[in-house]
Amino acid sequence: MIDSRHLLDRRNFLSHTANGLGGVALASLLSRDGLLAAERESAPGKTPIRPVIDSASPHAPRKPHFAPRAHQVLMIFCSGAISQVDTFDYKPELIKRHGQPMPGGEKLITFQGQQGNLTRSPWEFKPRGQCGKMVSELVPHLGELADEMCFIHSMVGKTNTHGPGENYMCTGFTLDGFPSAGAWTTYGLGSETEDLPAYVAIPDVRGTPQSSVNCWGPGFLPAAFQGTAFNAAKPLGNLAIPEGIAKSTDQATRAFLERQNRRHLRAYEGDSELAARIASYQLAARMQMSIPEVTDLSREPARVMRDYGVDGAGNRVATLRSAYGRNCILARRLIEKGVRFVQLFNGAYQTGGEGVSNWDGHKSLEKQYSVHGPVLDQPTAALLRDLKTRGLLERTLVVFCSEFGRMPTFQKGASGRDHNPSGFTTWLAGAGVKAPFSYGATDDFSYKSVQDTVTVYDFYATILHILGLDHERLSFYHNGIERRLTDVHGHVVKDVLS
Repeated sequence: MIDSRHLLDRRNFLSHTANGLGGVALASLLSRDGLLAAERESAPGKTPIRPVIDSASPHAPRKPHFAPRAHQVLMIFCSGAISQVDTFDYKPELIKRHGQPMPGGEKLITFQGQQGNLTRSPWEFKPRGQCGKMVSELVPHLGELADEMCFIHSMVGKTNTHGPGENYMCTGFTLDGFPSAGAWTTYGLGSETEDLPAYVAIPDVRGTPQSSVNCWGPGFLPAAFQGTAFNAAKPLGNLAIPEGIAKSTDQATRAFLERQNRRHLRAYEGDSELAARIASYQLAARMQMSIPEVTDLSREPARVMRDYGVDGAGNRVATLRSAYGRNCILARRLIEKGVRFVQLFNGAYQTGGEGVSNWDGHKSLEKQYSVHGPVLDQPTAALLRDLKTRGLLERTLVVFCSEFGRMPTFQKGASGRDHNPSGFTTWLAGAGVKAPFSYGATDDFSYKSVQDTVTVYDFYATILHILGLDHERLSFYHNGIERRLTDVHGHVVKDVLS
């Protein structure tokens, strides 16, 4: 027999429903204000810091969590996975055992298949700078600056596929849809310039990387923090005043729109989307003046153009070096103007075949790297020297990276190296890091990290720390999760800090 006292009648049902809806509303309000206990911990014992963003001025400068060592970032990204074996990771044992099977790797299968024998670099390594760092003849100009660099020889990745690898190095996640490091940086700190984007991505003249806009996208952060992509060859379009419209007419039209926007915003006070849209239009209007100025390289002295390798033309190497050199000059000018995060790409997604337009040297590494090396080397070295001469390295952290490294063996039946996320080299320079300095190590053949391994999470925890941001506290609440650039991992590599 059923006890009717336990049945839910209509009155009790409606009462319980009302209480439930009230509870949902309360949880929503607490979540909005970050007051739920589960949401308040992005790391054990740490309260998340979500920057207060003024939608009418999303890039206004914001205070860091603690005193920063650097205020701006210049990231140089080599698309296609530049080989550490042929640039910065010197291995005498590899040279000694050239042509022999790699111990323990006889049956090793990597991204494209079975591996052949250990293969020394076609380029000789020589001691560079006062520190005597061994750097390859593939990048002699960068080698001359070894005293300025903090090498990390023990980087590891999570994937050996280019698209996910670029995602991982740029966003901390292999999947699409996550904010780039530049987006996190500008979300946390805003910008020091009002007339240029806070975050600029400079694609290679040959095209975009395989992951394209993922590398500078905002993910789930507000769209205002997406990188603005342009380069010296293709500045932003549609900035010039149309023919037939006088400058005075254009200025009067802008003033009229400004008055109308303010009036409309007063009528809809608190509409953050409207305020953000107005702010983006205002920035676009200011960029009509600032972008042509910053991309006009005609004012650069002939000496500077020569230093960056821009004066050369004729063969393919000289033409590509000249184009990349112009992008390097543009990067320096953007840093000078106070842009918070500049991402400079060397190499693009495959055009013309595998390894032709990027560092993906599977089949003919010596032939292809004989193009890529000179294109990268002189302009990048000139950029570092220029930043130092102008005093910009004192406030700028330079980051050199790629999606992963390459094998110390040649692929079976080929003359190139396969993908290798198990151990590769990145380097830092400028504000906040020791130099000259080398941290971590791979094994005798530059195959696996064996000492002081650094993950991408550690890498970005360190970069954020140099910028005065606590990677465990800088967060954004998304889909019920307190999201971070470093996910739930990462430790600051304190040994590399100056």
